[in-house]
Amino acid sequence: MGIPKFNQEMLAVTIAAIAAVTLVWAFLMPEAPVPILGAAGVVFTVSVVVVIRLMMDPDSVRALQSDAMLQLASSMIDSMGEGLTEKASQEVCELLLPNTSAVAVAITDREFVLGYAGYQEANNPSGSRIRTTATHQAIKDGETLVLLSPEAIGLPVPADECRIKAAIVEPLWVGDRVEGTLKFYYRNANKITETQRSIAHGFAQLLSTQMAAVEMETQRKLATAMELKMLQTQINPHFLFNTINTIASFIRTDPMKARTLLREFAVFYRRTLEDSTERISLARELDQVQRYFNFELARFGDERLGLEVNASPGLQIMMVPPFLVQPLVENAIKHAMPSEGKLVITVEAVADGDDVVIVVGDNGVGMSEETCANITQVESSTGLGIAVKNVHDRMIGFFGPDAQMVYTSELGVGTQVTLRCPGCAKVTVPVEEVSSASAAEDEVAQAAARNEATVAQLAELVAQVDGE
Repeated sequence: MGIPKFNQEMLAVTIAAIAAVTLVWAFLMPEAPVPILGAAGVVFTVSVVVVIRLMMDPDSVRALQSDAMLQLASSMIDSMGEGLTEKASQEVCELLLPNTSAVAVAITDREFVLGYAGYQEANNPSGSRIRTTATHQAIKDGETLVLLSPEAIGLPVPADECRIKAAIVEPLWVGDRVEGTLKFYYRNANKITETQRSIAHGFAQLLSTQMAAVEMETQRKLATAMELKMLQTQINPHFLFNTINTIASFIRTDPMKARTLLREFAVFYRRTLEDSTERISLARELDQVQRYFNFELARFGDERLGLEVNASPGLQIMMVPPFLVQPLVENAIKHAMPSEGKLVITVEAVADGDDVVIVVGDNGVGMSEETCANITQVESSTGLGIAVKNVHDRMIGFFGPDAQMVYTSELGVGTQVTLRCPGCAKVTVPVEEVSSASAAEDEVAQAAARNEATVAQLAELVAQVDGE
């Protein structure tokens, strides 16, 4: 038959129920109709036999068991979203206990109990030290242990006082190292069947895989943070001293401008150090670009340097990785400045279908085709490599493999960097909301600029430079 077994069972149960109701009705009749009684009895008997056979069918039993195990595995993975924490370990132990023949289930790291459910749970709280010698052995050797006596387990409680007589201890591997154990305790050795061994090994592998996945995600986030720190370090040294020298020069000629620059400098560096999260708004990034440019403008003068920013207000709410545009503007000032004339840098953000395209261009000295082709190489002789590769890699990591960063340049004409952020144009907001957000950010910037402690520290640096 083409009817699924579950539907067959339900159909048989329904028929049996109808037959049973018919039997009761017939018995309650003053004159019981014998043909109806006989037919109902036969249908009821046959239905019950069919239900029993379907329920005992090996394929049906295996299907039910597999479904239960898959649901259990799914629940375990959900609990371990942040790794094998004490809370997650306790939840996993409580999930596993009713699905095995064990009287207790435990999870440990290399030194402490992370979770424990079942017999003697109160005596094994999370955070307590591992007490069994077998657990230490499994961590040391990295091998599964099947223990058939209390003495082999190495429990501190005397064997005659403890209900735990056997155990399975599975090491939890992350890469090439053991990071903990999964343990099943049993009332007697004959409870450890091949099924119990398979369950213990399978769930230990599941836990190990999930632990490795969480560790990989953690490492990815750390790598992203390190990349940002690399950019911060790259931006800081020369720019720091050049800006301090510029501010120092204005102390004599234009004290009010020096004070304004000093306060903006405090805000700029606070933002630089704060922006180590995974994402910030495009508006915040462009604000930081403008603030950076103002210091360079004070250094070179408006006859040598200009910046034009054109970004639709509806796009400024989109989230981007920090230091996405600023390193490109900084590179233009460092490497594209002509010996004569004015360097004009343009930053434009526009919607192109569902994508957002950010273009950073300049009318500077430009690059050769070879230099432009190798621009993302860290060892680039132009000195652009680290910043450009960093921006490119984080574009791909943040927006996915469809994200693009394209360099086009011509000697004596200028350079253009095009960043394509796929799908970002779908997330837009009314101009009024963006204006409110920008106003709120401006308030924060102004409040930060009034932080006299930071200003005083930078003023001291300027004084030191001025005195040299």
